[in-house]
Amino acid sequence: MMDFPDGLSALSDRYDVVLCDVWGVIHNGVQSFPEACDALTRWGLNKGPVVLISNSPRPSADVVTQLDSLGVPRSAWSGFVTSGDATRSLLKARAPGKVWKIGPARDEVLYDGLALDNAGCQDADFISCTGLYEDEKEVPEDYRDRLKVAAERGLLFICANPDRVVQRGDRLIFCAGALADLYESLGGPVVMAGKPYGAIYDLALAEAARLLGRTVDRDRVLCVGDGVITDVKGAHDQKLACLFIAKGIHGEKAIGPDGRLEPDAVRALLDAEALGATHALADLVW
Repeated sequence: MMDFPDGLSALSDRYDVVLCDVWGVIHNGVQSFPEACDALTRWGLNKGPVVLISNSPRPSADVVTQLDSLGVPRSAWSGFVTSGDATRSLLKARAPGKVWKIGPARDEVLYDGLALDNAGCQDADFISCTGLYEDEKEVPEDYRDRLKVAAERGLLFICANPDRVVQRGDRLIFCAGALADLYESLGGPVVMAGKPYGAIYDLALAEAARLLGRTVDRDRVLCVGDGVITDVKGAHDQKLACLFIAKGIHGEKAIGPDGRLEPDAVRALLDAEALGATHALADLVW
């Protein structure tokens, strides 16, 4: 049964490792959340490793500079894995070849050093999607005609970010997962690299084991995140405990007018997806 602790410190006797989502939990794409960063810093100092686990489509080493620019202190985490890290292994298996790259220019680093030539929907061997080209302006329907051509050709769609939407400031922005949903609806095959799928959790648990210097006891791992169909489902499928952060992308459904978490609303939100979390907080705090 889900409980509602006062903060992360109330869970410190139950877990050794935190696998923490990034966007929506410790920043919103515009600024960091100081209390969340402080809570993770305290966990790292007093309890054990914090491994950030992000559906960013870029390799983790490239995302660190973004965290720095948003004011996320490096003391808040000791390891970092991304959907981009998992995607790289899928791309390597298909190189050399021709790929239709869907996504903004900032994600081009994902392809560094890989023998993959850029192509279009008519002549590519497969698709790699990190997001929409112009995610501030476009919506998935803008891609329907091109994706229909690719689906009719049976091209595999590798989704580097399973998130459907993400919060950027006070706006919700479409992500690669929304394009993957549309492509599947057109009959095209899709492979997902990040949460809630297993590959990224394998990477995160391996990193936690390295930081601990021993095998990870999965019963003492706590996943933290704000996405029901990514973070909560991922923890559920991996049989790991989950702390759901309600003020993220689902805030309108889970938070009352006074800004406080509404337990019944949180239960209804999770029940709608046939999922459960172990714990829930409005915001990540110590």
